[in-house]
Amino acid sequence: MTVNKRQSYLASKLSTRAEAEDKYIEGYFAVFEQETELWDGCFEKIARGAFDNSIKNNDIRCLFNHDSGFVLGRFMPNGMRNNTLSLKVDDYGLFGSVKINTSDTQAMDVYARVERGDISGCSFGFNPIKESYEEKDDGWHWTVEEADTMEVSICTFPAYPQTEIQARQKDFEQSQKRNLEQRKQELKNRLENLKKWH
Repeated sequence: MTVNKRQSYLASKLSTRAEAEDKYIEGYFAVFEQETELWDGCFEKIARGAFDNSIKNNDIRCLFNHDSGFVLGRFMPNGMRNNTLSLKVDDYGLFGSVKINTSDTQAMDVYARVERGDISGCSFGFNPIKESYEEKDDGWHWTVEEADTMEVSICTFPAYPQTEIQARQKDFEQSQKRNLEQRKQELKNRLENLKKWH
């Protein structure tokens, strides 16, 4: 099954930290078990354990506004090199700390804007490897159980852009269609088996 890259946004409380000459931006890029309403009647949450494989295996970049040309730091599993992004999972979510390159004026601009509170949002980009759905009275509740994560981002606007909502709706509708077709096939197989016995 082909999966599409998705983005989840969080209105986080990013903070800055300075140690001697080193400067850091840090905060939670994802929070577990907290639902976000993607659109009317459709909710998403990230399950605990969703990032475990990514933290063990993936080469992950910290970007600004999901721009692959604006890299703030890099995380490599198992201490492969000198990481400029640290990521860890705790009971609350996915926490990250990116070491700012003080020689990079763009990175320092982002640091200054976070420090002032002009920028406070964050996000992560992922492929949904495993997810589940549940229909309740208020709509569909979508749980991402495993997220193959390629990047985390510091974002100007911690909200779903309209284009992203449309992409997520299409992905959701396709998943629902696949589930419906699977249920129809299962029912058809059961009916055929019943006919054999009569």
